[in-house]
Amino acid sequence: MRAVLERLEKLEKQNRELQAEIDQLRRELGGSAVAAGVSLPTQPPVTERLDVQEARTEELAQSKVESSQKQPVALTGMLLFNAFANTRFGGTLQEPVTASAAAGTNNTGASFRQTVLGLKFNGPNLPGGGKATGSFYMDFWGGAAAPSNNLFRIRLATLDLAWKNTTFTVGQDKPIVAPREPTTLAMVGLAPLTGAGNLWNWNPEVRVQQRFNFSENTGVSAEFGVFQTTETASAAVPGAIAATLEKARPAWEGRFNFHHDSGDRQFAFAPGFHTAVTHVGGKTVSSDLFTMDWLVKPLAFFQVDGAYFHGTNAAGLGGLRQGFSVLSNGSIVPVHTTGGWTQATFFATPKLSFHAFGGEEANRGADLTGNLVRRNLIYAGNAIYKLAPNVLAAIEISQNRTSYTVSGTRLNNHYDLAIAYLF
Repeated sequence: MRAVLERLEKLEKQNRELQAEIDQLRRELGGSAVAAGVSLPTQPPVTERLDVQEARTEELAQSKVESSQKQPVALTGMLLFNAFANTRFGGTLQEPVTASAAAGTNNTGASFRQTVLGLKFNGPNLPGGGKATGSFYMDFWGGAAAPSNNLFRIRLATLDLAWKNTTFTVGQDKPIVAPREPTTLAMVGLAPLTGAGNLWNWNPEVRVQQRFNFSENTGVSAEFGVFQTTETASAAVPGAIAATLEKARPAWEGRFNFHHDSGDRQFAFAPGFHTAVTHVGGKTVSSDLFTMDWLVKPLAFFQVDGAYFHGTNAAGLGGLRQGFSVLSNGSIVPVHTTGGWTQATFFATPKLSFHAFGGEEANRGADLTGNLVRRNLIYAGNAIYKLAPNVLAAIEISQNRTSYTVSGTRLNNHYDLAIAYLF
């Protein structure tokens, strides 16, 4: 409704300006018309002008979305079509996280499963000059991969209570320590570089952000909160032990983002920490990570961003599945892991951009049992072109190199053509 009123106010201002110009022209023409003996047409009657205004108001009303609480709600999202192909170690999935240990057949297909639907909420004012806002996004990635068996799935959902320097957030989002990710239209159903350096699990969390400004363009933001991990057991964990695994655990996380933004130039780097424990087999397995993410944009047409982590038991945040191992003597140990990704972006024109990115997660071989992934590497390149302000076309080529403790290294090539309509 606020948007409708703003547009009406803008139309009325334009009408007043046009009317002033018409009146001026009438005065200028009036003298000439009187001298020539010509009469000028009169202004349209008030009823006719009201009819025109009502028609304009009705046209504006068709674009609004109402809520039961009379607060503005905006529909947003992306209709995404993908045509894809994987080589023989790609398995049967549209987006292979790792190259499969066993060879199969080439996998090709097309899909709308990565389409995203969302709502944005612009809520009421809060005491102390704050504002309540929210967002909710879902896709069709749930269920089986069959075209007739795709289910809605919640991706992100956040409620923000924001003041000038403080924001309190509850919702489902990426880990607090890993907010960035590469740019791609090929990997949307799962976050890009899943299992290859990008900690991404969309899980419930509660966080508080406090912002400190050193100058108009420079400052630091500190975030602290609790993130719910998703605990999964790898194939090397005995069934009896797997049954005792507590499926979700709270993790404490913090991130400190130092940033400078001066128009076309941006610089940011953010160290962080994650600490939690996994409960399995009546024992406690630690999960401790140091993280770092960054963005460097020295020129208007070029930027580099990325992330890094090092520690133990990253599976609960979206890393490789083997967060812990059960050794032959019955002891349970966390898997030591190091991972990260980086991306270079070149904005060739306002409509065309090129993105090259790669990521890797490497687990310590001494902590693994069975034929598990020791190292997973993905590198990719894509070009994204704006056919229209809200229509994108993209092509992407990527390769997944997965090294197993027993099977050795397997390769999968992934090719993707995407067309997206943003709304």
